[in-house]
Amino acid sequence: MAAAVVGSLSALSAQAQTDGLMLRPSLRLEERLPDEAQKGAAAFVSGQRIEGRTGGATTIEGEAEMRRHDIVIRADRLSYNENSGEASAQGNVLINRGGDRFTGPALQLNVDTFIGHFEKPQFEILRSNGRGDAERLDFQGEDHATAHQARYSTCPRVPGADWMPDWLIRARKIEFDNVEQTGAATGGVLEFQGVPILGAPYFTFPLSDERKSGLLPPSINLDSLSGFELTLPYYLNLAPNYDLTLFPTLMTKRGIDLGAEFRYLQPSYSGQLRGSFMPSDRLRQDDRWGYALLHDQTLSDAINRLGGSGRAGLNLNLNRVSDDNYWRDFPRANATLTQRLLPSNAQVDWARGPWSLVAGAYTWQTLQDIEAPITPPYDRLPAATLSYSRSDLDWGVSGDSLLSMQAGFTRFEADPALTGQVNGERTLAIAQLSHRWQAPGWFIEPRARLHHTQYRFDGPLANGQRNATRTLPTVSLDSGLVFERDASYFGRAFVQTLEPRAFFTWTPHRDQSLLPNYDSAATDFNLATIYSENVFTGNDRISDTRAVTLGVSSRLLDPKTGAEIVRLGIAQRYLLRDQDVTLPNAGGLPGGDPVTERFSDVLIAARVQWSPRWLFDTNFQYNPSSNESVRTTLSARYTPGPYRVLSAAWRLQRGSSEQFDVGWQWPLSGVFGSAPAPVPGHGLGEGQWYSVGRINYSVPDRKVVDLVAGFEYDAGCWIGRIVLERLQRSAASANQRILFQLEFTGFSRIGSNPLQTLRDNVPRYQYLREEITPPSRFQRHD
Repeated sequence: MAAAVVGSLSALSAQAQTDGLMLRPSLRLEERLPDEAQKGAAAFVSGQRIEGRTGGATTIEGEAEMRRHDIVIRADRLSYNENSGEASAQGNVLINRGGDRFTGPALQLNVDTFIGHFEKPQFEILRSNGRGDAERLDFQGEDHATAHQARYSTCPRVPGADWMPDWLIRARKIEFDNVEQTGAATGGVLEFQGVPILGAPYFTFPLSDERKSGLLPPSINLDSLSGFELTLPYYLNLAPNYDLTLFPTLMTKRGIDLGAEFRYLQPSYSGQLRGSFMPSDRLRQDDRWGYALLHDQTLSDAINRLGGSGRAGLNLNLNRVSDDNYWRDFPRANATLTQRLLPSNAQVDWARGPWSLVAGAYTWQTLQDIEAPITPPYDRLPAATLSYSRSDLDWGVSGDSLLSMQAGFTRFEADPALTGQVNGERTLAIAQLSHRWQAPGWFIEPRARLHHTQYRFDGPLANGQRNATRTLPTVSLDSGLVFERDASYFGRAFVQTLEPRAFFTWTPHRDQSLLPNYDSAATDFNLATIYSENVFTGNDRISDTRAVTLGVSSRLLDPKTGAEIVRLGIAQRYLLRDQDVTLPNAGGLPGGDPVTERFSDVLIAARVQWSPRWLFDTNFQYNPSSNESVRTTLSARYTPGPYRVLSAAWRLQRGSSEQFDVGWQWPLSGVFGSAPAPVPGHGLGEGQWYSVGRINYSVPDRKVVDLVAGFEYDAGCWIGRIVLERLQRSAASANQRILFQLEFTGFSRIGSNPLQTLRDNVPRYQYLREEITPPSRFQRHD
C-alpha cells in the first residue's frame, strides 16, 4: 500500500512573511474565523493516492480527507477543484462543519459557498444535540439547509441498528435555519413511541434556546373546578427587546379565557403586562377578567435635562380582578392575582447624597370570603416621605455616628363600615442619633429617637376631637462581648465563640387608645425583634417598652473556611414597668390586655450543619410561667447529592395550629441503595425514575392541607412528569388538578407545566436539565 501523502493547497507562510504578519499566542480556540481570514484559510488534503496539480483539480483516493479551518470532508474518493471550490465525494462520506456532522454515500458541494447536496445522509446538529436522516439534503449556503423525506430527534443513535428513537419528527421537508436557530417542518408529524401524537401542515421548532415566533406546545390540564383545560399559546418575538405571548384557554366547564402577556425592555425602563378576559363564565354567569402590570423606569436623565441632579425612578405595580371569587376560581393565574389582597402602587423616588424622597399612591383590592372575611388595609392616597441620613459625622471621638431624620405625610382612606375607624391624615417627623464604639471583642451603641405625630380626622374621635398630637422620646443602649477560643468536639477542630448581649430601652407611656390604627401591627417575637425598641410596626402605635433584654449565643466555626457549623442562642426580656399600649381590636375599639408579667417568654434557637448533607434548625418560645412551649419549630434537611433532597418540619403554635411538612426529590433507584453519579446538565443519566413532592398535614383538622406529589422519568432524550396537586382554598373546599407533561429534550414540552409548581412547593427542587456551557465544535473536531 502506498504511503499517505499530505499536501497544502495554499502557500500562506511565504505570504505571511512578505506581509510582515506576526503570530500571537492565544489560550483560546476560535469557534469561527473572521471573514477575511476565512477566505484565505489554507486547505489540506491527504490520502493514499493523490493526483492533480496545485491551483487546479485534485483527486484523492483511499482514506481521502480534505481539512480547512471550519470543515472536514472524508470519503473513499474525493475530488476537489481549488479554483472553483467544487468538491465531490463518494463512499463513506463524512462532513464535519462547525461540529455539525453529515454522513452518507455521495456528496456534491462547493466548500466556499457551501451550496450542494448530499444523498441519503445521516446528520447530527451540535447546538441542539439533534440528529436525523433524509433521502436528500440540500445545502443552501452557510446557514441554511433543507432535508427531504426527513426524520429528526434528539434521541441517540445506536450504532449498527435501525434507528427508531423514542420520539421523532417525520416530515416531507425540514428546513434548517442557523441564523434564526429554527427548524421548519412541512407535512410534519410528531411521533412518540411510534404513535403519532401531533401533526400539522407546517410548524417550527427550536434548534437552540433562543427566542422565536411561533406556536408553543399546548398545555393540557384536568382541574376539579374548571374541568378539562386546553391552552394553545402563540409566541411573537416582536423585537430583541420586547415580545408578546397569547394564550387562549378552553375550560370545558366555564368557556374560553383569552390571555396575553407583553414584555418590554429599554435602556431606561422595563416591565410586563399580563391580562385575561373570559366572556360569560358559565359557572358564574358573568364576565371575568384580571390584569397585572409591572413597570420600572429610571428618571435620572430627565431630571438632569431639567437642570436637577440625583437618582430618580418610577415604579408601577398594578393588579385588579373582576370579582371576589377570582382567586378561588383561577388559582393558577399570575401569582399576585391569586392572593386575596391585591396591591396597586404608583411610586416615584429620588436620592441625592444624604437626601432621599419617596412619594406615591398605594391602594388595595380586597377579595372577601363570606366564610373568612378580612379587614381591608388602608389605601394611602397619597403618601410621601423625605429622609436625611449621615454616617460620616465627626464628633471628635472614636466610633461611627449615625444621624437620620424623616418627615412624612399620608392620607389614609378605607370604608369606615369595614374598618370601624375614621379616615384621616397623618404627618410625622422622626429624628434619631446613634453612636457605635466597637473593637474586636466588644461593642456598645447608645441611641436616642424622637417621634412626633400629628393627626387630622374626617370625623370626631370618641372624645369628640378631630385632631390629635403625640410626641414620644425613646432611648436605648445596645452592647455585647465576643469571646473566642480554639476547641475540639468529636475529633474535629473549631473556633468557638461566646457572645453575651445586653439591650436596654426606655419609652415613656402615652395614652394612644383613642388614636385609630392605620398601619401598625405586632412584630413577630424572635431573636431579632427582642433586641428592638418598639414591639409594633408602623407609626400609629409606639409601645411603652421599658425593658432590659439579656441573651447569649455561641457558634462553632470551621477554622479553615470560617463556615458556621453550629449556632446556639437564648434570650429573654425583663420589663421594668408594665406595657400598657396595645393594639385596638378588629372594630377599631381599644382592645388587648396590658403586659404585666415582668419576664417574657424565653427564646431558644439552635442550628447545626455538621456536614453539607445534614441541616437541623430549631426554634422554641418557652413560657416559664406555664412551663410549656408556646411556639415550636423543628426542621431538618438531608441533601446527599444532586437531585436528592429530603426535608421535614414540625410547626406548633399552641392553641392555634400544628402542622407537619415533608418535601422531597429523590431517585427511586437510590431509595434502597446508592444512586448513579450525576451527569452534568442531565440529571442522573438515562432510565431514571424520580419521586418528588411536598405534603402539609394539619394535626387539629386531621387532614392534608396542601399536597403536591408525583413522579418524573428521565429517558435521556425525553422526560415524563405526572403530578397531583391539591390546594386548600377555604375551610371547606379545595382545588385539585392533575398535571401531565412530556418534555422532548431540545424540542418542546407538551402538556401542563408542573415545573413551576414543583419549584414553588418543593424545597430545593432541582430541574433535571440544568443549563450547562454551550457545546463547542472542538468536541467534534474529527
